[in-house]
Amino acid sequence: MDGLKRRVRAAKDDIKSKRHKEGWILAKQPMTFADESSWSNRDSDVTPLEQRTWTAWTLVGFWFSDVLSAQSWSGASAIIAVGLTWREAVYCLILGTLTLGLPLSLNGAAGAELHVPFPIVARSGFGFLFSRFAIVIRMVTALFWHAIQTYSGSTAMTQVIRAIWPSYLDIPNHLPASAGITTQQLVSHFLFWSVQFPILLTPPFKLKWFFVAKAVIVVTAATGTVIGMSHLASGTGGIWDQTATVSGSTRAWLILSSMSSMTGSWATMATNVADFTRYLKKPNTVYWQVLLVPAMSTLLGVFGIIGTSCAKVVYGQYIWDPLALASHWDGPGGRTAAFFVGVSWVVAQIGTNLSANVISCANDMTSLFPKYVNIRRGVIITTVTAGWIMVPWKIVNSAASLLNFMGALGIFLAPIAAILGCDYWLVKRKAIDVPALYRRHGRYNYGTAWGSNWRAAVALVVGFVPNLPGMAAAVNPKVKIGGASYVYDIFYLYGYTSSFVLYYLLNVVFPDKGTLIPQAIHEDTIFIDGQEMVNDGLHDPSKGPTVYVSSDDAKV
Repeated sequence: MDGLKRRVRAAKDDIKSKRHKEGWILAKQPMTFADESSWSNRDSDVTPLEQRTWTAWTLVGFWFSDVLSAQSWSGASAIIAVGLTWREAVYCLILGTLTLGLPLSLNGAAGAELHVPFPIVARSGFGFLFSRFAIVIRMVTALFWHAIQTYSGSTAMTQVIRAIWPSYLDIPNHLPASAGITTQQLVSHFLFWSVQFPILLTPPFKLKWFFVAKAVIVVTAATGTVIGMSHLASGTGGIWDQTATVSGSTRAWLILSSMSSMTGSWATMATNVADFTRYLKKPNTVYWQVLLVPAMSTLLGVFGIIGTSCAKVVYGQYIWDPLALASHWDGPGGRTAAFFVGVSWVVAQIGTNLSANVISCANDMTSLFPKYVNIRRGVIITTVTAGWIMVPWKIVNSAASLLNFMGALGIFLAPIAAILGCDYWLVKRKAIDVPALYRRHGRYNYGTAWGSNWRAAVALVVGFVPNLPGMAAAVNPKVKIGGASYVYDIFYLYGYTSSFVLYYLLNVVFPDKGTLIPQAIHEDTIFIDGQEMVNDGLHDPSKGPTVYVSSDDAKV
């Protein structure tokens, strides 16, 4: 009883302390490299050996977790809807995701070899402070997509409950039209969010089991859906006989645009993939992504095409959404199938939120506010904000202009991903001073008071500015931009390529010698003649080897 009283008293004291800003400050933690004045905490630190638990199979499960979603199932619909054939849709899926393999591998290798998250890697190319721009863009994108994916998960939850209790769909609505959601939909949203919440709180290095489980569950459900629909349709339908409704240059630009859209739809992951590859046991495992993502995306896209084609035969209409497809399954057998398919897509949406949105956003918040936010708090802030405060059902049901604006954020993410990859592989040649990444006044301050690399700023501007007219037209179709629309049609290809090439050329012509070292530095402390010495993080390697100074004199 005394122990219980002590715990209750401690809980009361903790709640009372949270009334003041100081009460939210995280307890001081020992850091590997950061000093007292640095902005870091344990979750931003170099991944310790005991947390580097991911294997090749974990990576397979991770990408299945990310790719296998209701949105990916219906991904080919947009391509066919604009007038292309199913073959061209598949080609766009394959080529678009193969193109994605380049930034995924380049940026993933940085996380796998340095074992640090995206916000820390970004300091090498952008500068200690300017990296915050890249972090904020990624964080905002993650919040919006977490909101959308969570609400999509609630529609899967509706199918699960409807399969057990069909009358669930008849729950009377007690909410006003201005709410933008019905009582039944709100209940589904709350239930999905509640199921998802504890899973999101699981530390990333312990999520191996979930990613593998999702891969098995969703692949089984997707395969079962295709087989079942093919049986009902006595074949795979007639979508294969459709011809293109466009021709000439219009058709060519549509193909390029669709390819770029396929690549751009993964722009967020291409930017911050280091948030996950930091947990790999073997760095070389990261290169499997080049084949994994195209294979999985194409497989699910083809499944979606087959399921939709069969729906036309069975139900008289094309149904691209797998959950809308399941809503047509009635009777004991049909509702049983709808239940299992609904559960699988619930798992799918949770997995996608984990791998693509929540953990990444939490890492970003940890980097921006290390004194107050760790990954656990970041996850809570992310899912409460995106799941409720942002009112996701209004985002999903809002004007297309808002959704187009969110998609257009890729014009910023493409050059960011390009600068990260070029900096690590071609400019720094993988020779990164890891301890200096954690030092406000270290070499990655680029000798400026504002901690910014002007080369990255110039490459970033050149990468996204030509796409701004297209972004404006996407948000407001009344805006006429003429030939500038062609640049926006290939926004990811243009943004990535132009920023990559320009950033490299600027570093060749105007190198920052203080950030160029002969080999990577992973350790901070060495001993010389029995005395502890520390890498100063400031030395210009062109004048000689890395300088180590007494721990007491280190300017970190």
